[in-house]
Amino acid sequence: MTESLASPPGPHPPGALAGRVALVAGATRGAGRGIAVELGARGATVYMTGRSTRGRRSEYDRPETIEETAELVTAAGGKGIAIVADHLVPEQVEAVVGRIDAEQGRLDLLVNDIWGAERLFEWESPVWEHDLDKGLRLLRLAVETHAVTSHFAVPLLLREPGGLVVEMTDGTAEYNASRYRVSFFYDLAKSSVLRMAFALGHELGPRGASAVALTPGWMRSEIMLDAFEVTEATWRDALVKQPHFAISETPSYVGRAVAALAGDPERARWNGQSLSSGQLAGVYGFTDLDGSRPDAWRYMVEVQDPGRPADVTGYR
Repeated sequence: MTESLASPPGPHPPGALAGRVALVAGATRGAGRGIAVELGARGATVYMTGRSTRGRRSEYDRPETIEETAELVTAAGGKGIAIVADHLVPEQVEAVVGRIDAEQGRLDLLVNDIWGAERLFEWESPVWEHDLDKGLRLLRLAVETHAVTSHFAVPLLLREPGGLVVEMTDGTAEYNASRYRVSFFYDLAKSSVLRMAFALGHELGPRGASAVALTPGWMRSEIMLDAFEVTEATWRDALVKQPHFAISETPSYVGRAVAALAGDPERARWNGQSLSSGQLAGVYGFTDLDGSRPDAWRYMVEVQDPGRPADVTGYR
């Protein structure tokens, strides 16, 4: 992530979000970290939550910590504030929002990025064969946490006009509507988040705020890079195993999408919609760290899903 600190942020310069207060729920790693850092790069005050700390790891048992994300946000030019919280515990979420209220008196942006279920779903496993405890845990982590967070955070978000909720998911509404996604539980979780954004848009719109669902493309998260046994510097070595990985993007890309939405005075035009990082890059003009604009979901439909040879020409 440190590379993003020296990369041009696109049409939204440093300071564009100065004075804005954001809560990125689930920011220890992956998209959450990318979003938090890119908001910080534009001067926002970013509260971020996670369960992995320098003193205690979550069940992921990975090295990334929420304190590290906060430090990256501050180094990028914002103010990063790490809070340890489990979003399945309502009292902890209520305390997070209470602290933001006490310290800032406002909340301009809520990013619901809680997930934590990479090790719980089973590829192509039907519901009667899938481990039931893992499947139900996945739904709690991916759906219940988002509902709990919105319940407590939205009243503060509505205190000032123009607030925005971003529900992070995998896949656009159009793509997921006609395709089976991984397994019964995974499919249900990601579709539920899309619907949550739609419902929130219905509830927030008349009250002067907006909600959207947002998906990255094939993202080079820390976990994905480890799975391919590569680093961000050597990620193209993974193309030997999976040529379609050529369309992949960094977490900073979807971070810039969120920053662009937050900085758009006309963001209400997107209310209730399903969006992607590649789609918004075309609208707002930002790029990934390498200067490209990956359009992963169009690539999936037109190249990968039909079984065509990997070729990202015209897609990034």
